Amino acid sequence: MHTAKWSDIEGKAVTDPGAEGVTIRVLMGDNVGAPTFTMRHFEIAPGGRTPFHAHAWEHEVYILSGRGKVRQKDGEREVGPGSFVYVPGDEEHNFANAGDTPFTFLCVIPASLPCIK
Repeated sequence: MHTAKWSDIEGKAVTDPGAEGVTIRVLMGDNVGAPTFTMRHFEIAPGGRTPFHAHAWEHEVYILSGRGKVRQKDGEREVGPGSFVYVPGDEEHNFANAGDTPFTFLCVIPASLPCIK
C-alpha cells in the first residue's frame, strides 16, 4: 500500500505544443508500482489549456475545482466540480480553464503509455 498527499508531488509544466498554463503531477503509476492505471492531477491556470489532441487510449476524468470547458471535434461542454468526463480513444479533445481560479482535475489512463507529461 502507498499513501501520500497530492501536494507532496512535484508539479511539472506541460510543454507539449498547444499547452498553456498546465501543470501535471503523476500521483500513482510507475512511481508506486501500479501495473494497470496511471492517475494524474492536472492544474490549468486561468486562460490556460491542454493541447487539442487525440490518441488511441481512453481517459477517465474527474473535475475537482474551478470552471472548465472540454472541447471535442463537434463542440464543447462546460464542466465544474463533481463533473466527470469519459474521452474514448482516438477522439480529439482538450481541456481549458473557463474561470479566474485554477481548474483542477484527476485523469486516469492505462499505465505505461506515452501521454502529456
